[in-house]
Amino acid sequence: MRKQLMKGNEAIVKSAILSGCRAFYGYPITPASEIAEAAALYMPKAGGVFLQAESEVAAINMLYGASSAGVRCMTASSGPGISLMQEGISYLAGAELPCVIADITRGGPGLGNIAAEQSDYHQVVKGGGNGNYRTLVLAPSSAQEMADLTSLAFDLADRYRNPVVVLADGFVGQMMEPVEFPREATPPHVPDWAVTGTGVSRQNFITSLHLDPDELEAHERDLETKYRCAEQREVRAEESRTEDAEIVLVGYGIVGRILKAVTTEARAEGIKVGVLRPITLYPFPAAHFRKLAGRAKVFLVVEMSNGQMIEDVRLALNGARAVEFFSRLGGNCPSHAEVLSLVRQLAQRIPSAKMRKEEVLVHA
Repeated sequence: MRKQLMKGNEAIVKSAILSGCRAFYGYPITPASEIAEAAALYMPKAGGVFLQAESEVAAINMLYGASSAGVRCMTASSGPGISLMQEGISYLAGAELPCVIADITRGGPGLGNIAAEQSDYHQVVKGGGNGNYRTLVLAPSSAQEMADLTSLAFDLADRYRNPVVVLADGFVGQMMEPVEFPREATPPHVPDWAVTGTGVSRQNFITSLHLDPDELEAHERDLETKYRCAEQREVRAEESRTEDAEIVLVGYGIVGRILKAVTTEARAEGIKVGVLRPITLYPFPAAHFRKLAGRAKVFLVVEMSNGQMIEDVRLALNGARAVEFFSRLGGNCPSHAEVLSLVRQLAQRIPSAKMRKEEVLVHA
C-alpha cells in the first residue's frame, strides 16, 4: 500500500479501524485532540461509532460497556484526562475487559502546559488506579510505530483481556511522517465471553466485584499469572550498535531517536556507544539490560521527565553497573548536543570506551 503522510495521532486512528476497532469514546485535549478529530471523521465511515463524551470519566466507562459487548474499542487523552480515567481503567482490568488507550503525554503536574513530556510513565506503567493490576504499555517512536503498535495493542488487549496503553510523547503524536498500512483489514468479531443481550450470552457475567476475600484473592492470583505470562512472551526492545558498547544510552519515544543520532556521531569519534530503546514499558525489557551489563560499563538514561523510567532501569541492573541520568522538563527536549557532550565526558572517565584509531577507520 502506498505510504501516506500524516501525524502520528491520525495514524493511530487509521490503524485502529484496520485492526477491527469500531467504537471510539473520548474528550479532546492537546496534544491528543487530532485522535478524536480523526476518529470522528473515519469511524462512522467504517460503520463504527464515535462519541464525544461529556468528560474523560464518562469516556472510560463507555469503553467498559462497549468492551463488555465484545466490541474492539479505544479512547485517547493526555495526562490530566488519563488521571480522570484511572478508576475506570482499574475497573476494566479487574473485569478483564480489553481496550486500547492512547496517552499522548504533555507537561505536568496539574494543568502544566501543552508541550511534550514523558511525565506519565509512573501513572501508566505502574498503574494509577486502585488494586493489584497492570496495563500493558507500548511506546512508539515514530508515526509508523504509532500505527504498528496500535495494531499490536488491540491484539495484546484481546490476548490478555486487559487494557493496553499506547504511550507517546507529544512530539511523536504531532509530527508528520510517511506511514504504510497493511493491505488487509481485520474484520470485527464478537468473542464468546461477551455479553450481547442474547440468552446464550446471559451466563457471561462481567464484574470486578468479588465480595468474598478468598474469591478475590483467587481472582487476583489469576491476574498475576496472566501478567507473568505477558512478561515472558511480550517483551519488545530495539538495540542499536550495542555489540561492543561500553556506554549504553537508554530512552524511549522521541528520545530514542535522538540517542541514535548521538550514537552515530559518537561512533565517528571512536566512542564505543550503543542504544537500548524499550518498546514495551510494561513488560519492561529487564533481560536486555542484564545481557548488556556483561560488557557495558555505564548506562545513561535520558528522559523528558524528572526521572521515572530510570527506576526500572536500576531495578533491572540491580547494581551491576553504574546508571547516569540526564533530563529536560516542561516541554523541552534533550538536544543532540547536550547528550553528545555527556557521552564524551563518560568516555573520558572510561578509557576503554574510546576505540583505537585503527578501529575507528574499520567501523567508519
